[in-house]
Amino acid sequence: MVADAAAIGEVHVRSWQAAYAGLIPADFLARLSASSRAAGWARRIGDGSGQVLVVEDDGVIAGFAAFGPSQLFALYVLPEFWGRGLGRALHDRVVAEMSGDSAVLWVLATNERAKAFYVRQGWVDDDARQTETIDDGRVTLEEMRYRRRLP
Repeated sequence: MVADAAAIGEVHVRSWQAAYAGLIPADFLARLSASSRAAGWARRIGDGSGQVLVVEDDGVIAGFAAFGPSQLFALYVLPEFWGRGLGRALHDRVVAEMSGDSAVLWVLATNERAKAFYVRQGWVDDDARQTETIDDGRVTLEEMRYRRRLP
């Protein structure tokens, strides 16, 4: 729901700042804006480009995932909820909603925590690689593609 966009923007920024500390330049992470991310999520949710699910803890949005029929685009949980099973529960809901024989996702090549999480959920590195630039081309990110069969 579009009403969730502000909370999703907050989760997006705070989880990036925690998960990517030391992996993406600190000045870029410090400039991330929850309100800017929220506006982007409101547009995306409003225009129906892909699906977005949230996971809550005591009525607070603690994480979200964005996905299409056969690709997981984003899955983030607030750092204070890491290790409590919310990411796994959200992941399982996403996989149940996907269609086709298999799905893919891209993960930052240096993000060992995320790679280990996805391997535990049945994803396998399929050896595809891509380079993405952010921050108006000032930051280059190497990404790895993971794939898994769908139930």
